Amino acid sequence: MASKTVTVGSSVGLHARPAAIIAEAAGEYDEDITLSVDGEEGVDASSPLLIMTLGAEKGAQVTIESDDEAAVEAIAALIEKDLDAE
Repeated sequence: MASKTVTVGSSVGLHARPAAIIAEAAGEYDEDITLSVDGEEGVDASSPLLIMTLGAEKGAQVTIESDDEAAVEAIAALIEKDLDAE
């Protein structure tokens, strides 16, 4: 399983807009993708509501895991960006 930990770049964390963008991207992959904060149980990255339950604010460390390494890299890149600035 591929795994990567990145820092949240969105200025107000993973709230509705960034969560929706990440969930949409995660939904394009066949493999399951999970996100977790502080070693807690992972949530389904294709669900914006579950992403928001992480409570990940700007600067938080989020771990992405999946059997698909390309999916991990793609979701990690989104989490690191300031998705509110786009």
